[in-house]
Amino acid sequence: MSASALPNGNESKKYKGDASPSGTSRVIHVRKVPLEVSEAEVISLGLPFGKVTNLLMLKGKNQAFIEMASEEAAITMVNYYTTATPHVRNQPVYIQYSNHRELKTDNLPNHGRTQAALQAVNAVHSGNMTHSASASDSSMMPGQNPVLRIIVENLFYPVSLEVLHQIFSKFGTVLKIITFTKNNQFQALLQYADSLNAHHAKVTLDGQNIYNACCTLRIEFSKLTSLNVKYNNDKSRDFTRLDLPSGDGQPTLDPAMTAAFGAPGIISSPYPGAAGFAPAVGFPQAAGLSMQAMPGALGPLTIPTSAVAGRMAIHGMAPSTLHSVLLVSNLNPDHTRFVEFEYPLEVAHFGSSLGVFAGVYGDVHRVKILFNKKENALVQMADATQAQLAMSHLNGQRLHGRVIRVAISKHQTVQLPREGQEDQGLTKDFSGSPLHRFKKPGSKNFQNIFPPSATLHLSNIPPSIADDMLKNLFSSSGYNVKAFKFFQKDRKMALIQLGSVEEAIQALIDLHNHDLGENHHLRVSFSKSTI
Repeated sequence: MSASALPNGNESKKYKGDASPSGTSRVIHVRKVPLEVSEAEVISLGLPFGKVTNLLMLKGKNQAFIEMASEEAAITMVNYYTTATPHVRNQPVYIQYSNHRELKTDNLPNHGRTQAALQAVNAVHSGNMTHSASASDSSMMPGQNPVLRIIVENLFYPVSLEVLHQIFSKFGTVLKIITFTKNNQFQALLQYADSLNAHHAKVTLDGQNIYNACCTLRIEFSKLTSLNVKYNNDKSRDFTRLDLPSGDGQPTLDPAMTAAFGAPGIISSPYPGAAGFAPAVGFPQAAGLSMQAMPGALGPLTIPTSAVAGRMAIHGMAPSTLHSVLLVSNLNPDHTRFVEFEYPLEVAHFGSSLGVFAGVYGDVHRVKILFNKKENALVQMADATQAQLAMSHLNGQRLHGRVIRVAISKHQTVQLPREGQEDQGLTKDFSGSPLHRFKKPGSKNFQNIFPPSATLHLSNIPPSIADDMLKNLFSSSGYNVKAFKFFQKDRKMALIQLGSVEEAIQALIDLHNHDLGENHHLRVSFSKSTI
């Protein structure tokens, strides 16, 4: 923001600051601030990232300036809120770097009140951070703790880390989540940016059902005051640290956290992936089954046939969750390059490959590579449930050497080009594709949805195909075959282990539906097993 872009109001006219010559600054500009918010609520936006040293509220303009103690803290804050829009009083606010190095507010009318709020909030925050994270620590007032312990009872459908983030982020900024099992119960630890957010979430959500008649939330304040997350994967996530590794195995807890809830050192989940797979359920495989709303449910749900595939869209949480279009970003431009004056085969191929990859988790109807931003694409799934499931499994995976990002798009559909409109091959319609896996209600494919792994499940293999032929098919296509075995009871199916998850993703894209002869086309999916 330029110096001249400061809001023109009585308060802003009195404000003077030193301009920052660089693009970053320790002063953060906050826009769309609700009129009724307090200083403490705005300060809490910056507290998770470091000490807040000053604040300027421009209530008449719905804006504020937050000064952090260091530029590093401000950079971390902006990076975090770039991927997770902050909310104040359930309203989204928008942040960016200010054009000023520091705030000079000594002469402003509300300086005294602002300083008092800063001291009070920083004191509470400092007190929280100095508490020992041990099981014996009970001196903290429950309402001052930003960490919640969540137990999901009656786990009829899988509940993923992303589902928890979606629900709990409605009450404030979620910094970290760790999921685990204890006493055969799915549990989680969730840390908010502010203890007030945790209190509101607990009061509102305790006893609620995520889905009708099942997945009941039991919430209490944790004895921990801060979570230490070592890995970002489908079991644990630090949303302020995008640089954390995914970890080769299951993430481990530090000793203090282990003591806090008596869990073993390995965090596990009852489901193998971000959304995992639902247990076999006794619902008739009709077009859909409407369940009566139960007291305490988060919202009425009509359970579609595809509910067996994993989690469902949560009604009443956010309008965007009902959309079936995904926005995929950070794609490799070498595979979405547009070739001038020629039919863009690479674009067409990439649209197909993205469609095949997403098609593991739902039926892809359309794919559109964005004309001016070839690193981005829109993918329309058959319904919102499949879009949610695909997002859970695709986000953060490597495709063509790039870690892709997947989110629900604001678009409700991917428009096909009108007749005569030049599209240059960037939009593909796959609604009639023979590769769709989930057309048939009750298909076993719904029960075999797993996150990407280095081990692939092969099926529809004709009797004449030997193991060497299949291994040669993969190795001749450039893949490193580590292991292979047929199923003992059914030689129509086999497992093949490749060198990495990224390699397996590409192999699935290349070889799914490969013609093996005898009117058999190879079916490829990810496996939960290893060889």
